Amino acid sequence: MLSFLLRRIAAVLPVLLVVSLVVFLILRLAPGDPAAVIAGNSATNEDIAQIRTQLGLDRSIPVQYGIWIGRVLQGDLGFSYYLNKPVTELIAQRIEPTLALALGTVVLAVLIAVPLGTLAAWRLGGWLDRLLSGFSVAGFSIPVFVIGYVLIYVFAIRLEWLPVQGYKSLLGDSGASPWAWMRQLILPWMTLAMIYVALIARVTRASVSEALTEDYIRTARAKGLTERAVLLRHALVNAAVPIVTVIGIGIALLIGGVVVTETVYAIPGLGSLTVDAVLNRDFPVIQGLVLLFSMSYVLVNLLVDLSYLFLDPRIRY
Repeated sequence: MLSFLLRRIAAVLPVLLVVSLVVFLILRLAPGDPAAVIAGNSATNEDIAQIRTQLGLDRSIPVQYGIWIGRVLQGDLGFSYYLNKPVTELIAQRIEPTLALALGTVVLAVLIAVPLGTLAAWRLGGWLDRLLSGFSVAGFSIPVFVIGYVLIYVFAIRLEWLPVQGYKSLLGDSGASPWAWMRQLILPWMTLAMIYVALIARVTRASVSEALTEDYIRTARAKGLTERAVLLRHALVNAAVPIVTVIGIGIALLIGGVVVTETVYAIPGLGSLTVDAVLNRDFPVIQGLVLLFSMSYVLVNLLVDLSYLFLDPRIRY
């Protein structure tokens, strides 16, 4: 397995290199000038040219990329054009809300989707199966921001059960209490989990329903095992590989949903930092965040591959 890990890690480097190159070129070739944004509307052409020189934007694109990628290899993601702070410092300041939102969404989605999909597969064609089909269509069709605004209107404005927006850290002496911390994240978790639940539940239903038609299921029932044991110990366990796979693949949806959800709920995380960086043409911040998101996605997929060893003893690397 060690050789497999080394091969996968070696394969990650070209992927990240290609991602960095594509993002770098797109930002440079897209319309808009960061120097003009920083200088403001009243700046002259000389002022803009001076700022471009200070930022190194007057150099050729290959030279700019070479300087930036050399710093990245040393752990330096550069300085923000707009905020004049190291990108690593900005990411460290904003990463806690994003991790809380993402991890909480994954836990909530798995706890809801896997039992829901399993029960739907157990009673194919029943009312729960039809309800799951309708919920999946709605979950994939309705944009995340629409779900967020509907939940805000119902639970925050009309019922006044939950806060509308904002985030207060759980850490530090002046941090929020555990209940207050969870309370401010319930609506964002529910908003982001809608799409994730729809995806996982549909795959769980399909995988478990297929497993229930196998010969070992008939053998287990012939041995006198209860339906609960058949469903959990045999069908669900053997259907775990595609379920875990789609959980890993869904991280891509989760990353995109985090950006929108944090904007809707005014959460000062990496998603809102991404939006601000795009609006201000802050190239170093955008490049650093895209690299971070790409590394996270690759790492999750590596963990999913390794989990196959524990879920299916027949798989060997």
